[in-house]
Amino acid sequence: MPRRARRMSDYGYMHVIVRGIGRQILFEDKNDYMHYLRKLEQYCIETNIKVSAYCLMENHVHLLVHGEPEMIILLMKKIGVSYSSYFNKKYDRVGHLFQDRYLSEPIENDVYLLTVFRYILKNPQKAGICSPAHYNWSSYKLYEEESEFLDLSLIQKMLGSKTKYDKFILDSNDDDLCLDYDGNRHDDEWAKEVIAECLGISTGTMLQNYSKAERNSAIIKLKKSGLSARQIERLTGIGRNIVNNIVK
Repeated sequence: MPRRARRMSDYGYMHVIVRGIGRQILFEDKNDYMHYLRKLEQYCIETNIKVSAYCLMENHVHLLVHGEPEMIILLMKKIGVSYSSYFNKKYDRVGHLFQDRYLSEPIENDVYLLTVFRYILKNPQKAGICSPAHYNWSSYKLYEEESEFLDLSLIQKMLGSKTKYDKFILDSNDDDLCLDYDGNRHDDEWAKEVIAECLGISTGTMLQNYSKAERNSAIIKLKKSGLSARQIERLTGIGRNIVNNIVK
């Protein structure tokens, strides 16, 4: 069966996830992390792809990238082949290093861009390793750094100062991601418009008549479009615990 074509983003940003095959460890020591980052920078420059966030975990990698779709594909091919060769040679192993194709998810709006941005940088905290501020292998500390392959200009425009950035990333309440970036939340009128546009229904309570699978899919779509769990609860009548279990 031929592989399904990747969904690419008209907005220009993609969330890319690379995993070790069979949970294979990708980074045995600090030199491995450093080598991957050097290659990431090199191939981003070669393909004219910019990185807005990265986080290298022991057996997987998260990247937030933007650029031409075909160049993102080329970037991931280059770094996959190069790093696999490096790792296999260094550790005297053979065979595939990465799990099948890398995963990619298109990002289509500002709200979801910041959702993914914060999700990537909070990975070490979610894994119980340390806070984002103390993790050495993510881009958390590079918010104000100038680099040839990093570009946070859109995110900086939305978040503002380093102080506001720190607060946004370190805030423990992940349900507050649909901020209007000047400190104000999107209101329910905005949320109702999103529901109508995304789902083609006149009122959120109509989700209660959906099948469980259809309801879950719709809720995930609304969350990705920027609605908070509280808004979804208010406008659909579906309990917040149910919503959180669906989207987590």
